[in-house]
This record gives sequence, structure tokens and C-alpha cells, in this order.
Amino acid sequence: MAQQDAAPDGGGELHDIVSAVSRGAPEYRQCPHPMYAALREQAPVCRLTPPHGIETYLITRHDDARDALSDPRFSKNMHGAIDTYHAVYGSFFDALDDNVLFSDPPRHTRLRRVLRSAFTPRRVEQMRPRITEIAEDILRECRKAGTVDLMASFAFPLPVAVLCELMGIPQGDRPEILEQFAVVTRSRFDPSKKAELKAAEERLQHRLERLISDTRAHPSDSFLGDLLQAEERLEDPELVASLWVLFFAGHKTTAYQIGNSVLSLLLRPDQAALLRKDPALIPRAVEEMLRFEGSVETSTFRYAARDAEIRGTLIPEGSLVQIAISSANRDPEKFDLPDELDVTREGLQGTHLGFGHGTHYCLGAPLARLELEIALATLLREFPDMELADAQETGRAWLKGPVPAFRGLEHLRLVLEPSRPGADPDEPSLASVASGR
Repeated sequence: MAQQDAAPDGGGELHDIVSAVSRGAPEYRQCPHPMYAALREQAPVCRLTPPHGIETYLITRHDDARDALSDPRFSKNMHGAIDTYHAVYGSFFDALDDNVLFSDPPRHTRLRRVLRSAFTPRRVEQMRPRITEIAEDILRECRKAGTVDLMASFAFPLPVAVLCELMGIPQGDRPEILEQFAVVTRSRFDPSKKAELKAAEERLQHRLERLISDTRAHPSDSFLGDLLQAEERLEDPELVASLWVLFFAGHKTTAYQIGNSVLSLLLRPDQAALLRKDPALIPRAVEEMLRFEGSVETSTFRYAARDAEIRGTLIPEGSLVQIAISSANRDPEKFDLPDELDVTREGLQGTHLGFGHGTHYCLGAPLARLELEIALATLLREFPDMELADAQETGRAWLKGPVPAFRGLEHLRLVLEPSRPGADPDEPSLASVASGR
């Protein structure tokens, strides 16, 4: 007989942990790993009671998580449960989210096939010199400040500028488009800004439509240019939604991963020393960073399209399913000494779940890996002695909130060259960096 609830009804430490995870308590968001360890051991398929009120099941073990990421019983089609989707993410302009991320086969298969045809390994590798140049240019500005918030000064500007290049957004158009992306991103989960969000999303949709029209009239050697020339074409609404999701997911995940990786190294000087001594270890280290402190804490929207049983726990049809990527990647049944960072660890690619698994495996994984390699290599080369600006934890803050989609830092203050007194940062904005100003 399947259990209806893997967590106890009351009392005890486990109940407190389930409560903290359900409501996104500050102590959970600050460091979720001890709580995930307890859940893996005691309630690997755990029923949560989140604020949005939708029955939700959290999967925490690696083998269950890997299977769930490709389980057809767990749907990603937001139209199949639109009321649930709105309850979790808010009611907003659905046209932007009608994309490859929130769809199932066969539509997902078609969209992904077309996007992959333009997002080839060849195109990504050809970007290596330009990404390196962008990283070096940004760090040149950071050097002038001395003390910086790495998130605002480098971690976010780098992937934003790279995506602008990839999509072929002209330099002069970048500030306007980036500002519209920023307004949409800031307002998404704030119910008080519903009207502002609707207007911003409509402006962004129209601006992306104009970018598509301009690129169609003046073809460019870009990802968007390739999409418009592809043998199998996407409709304009599909192109708009695709550009949105690639930009939104592609810059946040990479930015937060840069911050997570740098903080992890600074807290473990022996590991940073290994990379400075042998930069050839950096690609291997990137995989370990994705496993150890990945920027994607839980999987995106999934719901049970029909009843499903995992480890004796029934997940009823219509329930939300959260897959704890951060927990799966520290499962001791899969990884030796999982709570230790080891930049020499081998055999991780294809094993950790930092980029997902199955049909929804991250489309941008090759680009993200390249950006992370370049970001770490340039930082360690240019600022080998960088250190935290505050030995206490006031110089860094983890993301807060009840929906832990991302695991990342709101800010990370560093002294880049401790031997040189650093002024407070006069940080360049996202728009100014991406526009080349």
C-alpha cells in the first residue's frame, strides 16, 4: 500500500525540517544541504505544504531525481495545468513562457530540434576568443575599483554580454532591451506589480518582434540569424518565447554559478591554489562546482499528469513535483565525500544533474561550461590574491524566497588586489557593459 505522506504529521526534527523547506525559511535558504541530507535519509519523497497551497512533492535522492527528470508521468506543459502554474508563478503574460522549457513532446521535440540546429558546438566554440575578450574587458574596469561586488560587476555582465552577442543584438539596441528584460525579471513574483509587469512584458514582446523583423531584413551571422534561415522554421511567437527563455535562463544560471564557484574557492584556498598552479584542471573543476554548489537548486515546473509512486509514496495526479538538484548532487550513494569540494574529482560530466537529464537537458550547457571556464581562468589569472572583503558573512548574501529555483548570491564583495587599497566600487551597469560603454 502506497503511503500518502512520507513526512510525519507532527513533532520531531523531521517535521521542523519539512516546515522550513515548505515555507522557504531563511535558515533553509542560507544553507539547505543539512536539511536535504536529513530528507534523503528519512523522507526521500517528501510532501511539502508551500505557501501557494498546491500539494507538492520533493524528490531528494540522486537515482530518483535522475529518473524523475525524464519520467513522462511528470509533465512540463504549463497549459496542462495553467491554474497551478499561475498559483506558483503568478498570473502574467503567458506568451513569453509558451516555450521549449514548459512543453512536452511532440511540441518540445520540434522546438528543441530547431533551436539545436542553430546552437551548435561549432558556434559555441567559435565564441571562445570573443568571450575571453569580454571577460578581460569587464575585469579591466573592475581593477579600477579594487573592491567590487562580483555579482554586479562581473558575474552578471559577462553572460548578459555573451547572450547579446549570440543573439546578434546591435550595440545601440542593447540598453533598451536589457532594461526591459530587467523590469520583467524584477516584477515577475511581486503581486503588487501586476499591471507594471503586464505592460513590461508587452513592451518586451514587441521589442523582440522588432529584433526578429530587423534580423530577417538584414541577416546576421548570429544564433537568431541561423534560426531565421533554418530549414525548419519557427513561427514568430515561438521565436519571441525562445529568445526570452534563453536569455532569462541563460544569464541567471551562469551568473549565479560564477558567484557560487568563486565563493567556494575563496573559502577553500587549497582548492584555489590547485587551479592557479594547473589551469588545465579548470574544466574538471567546473563540473565539480556544478555538482557541489550548483546555481539550479530545484527543477523547473513539473506536475503529475497521472498518479505516480516513488519509493512507496504516492504522488497524486495534479500534484506539483520538485526535484532537488542540489540534494541529488550531494547524495553519498552516488558521490564519495559529497560535501567536500575537490577540483580534481574525475568522471562527473554526465553524472551530476547540474544541467538536468533526459529530454530537457540544458540546451545551453556547452555555452555555460565555456563561460564558466573562461570566467574562472581570467579571474584566477588577473587577481590571484583576491579575497573576501569581509571575513564575516556581511559581504555576501544568499537568495531568499519560498521558491528555491536558483541557488546563488545576491552580492559578493571582494577585494581583488589586497596589496592595493581599494575604493568602493563605482560599478558599471549591466546595460553599459553589454553595450560596450
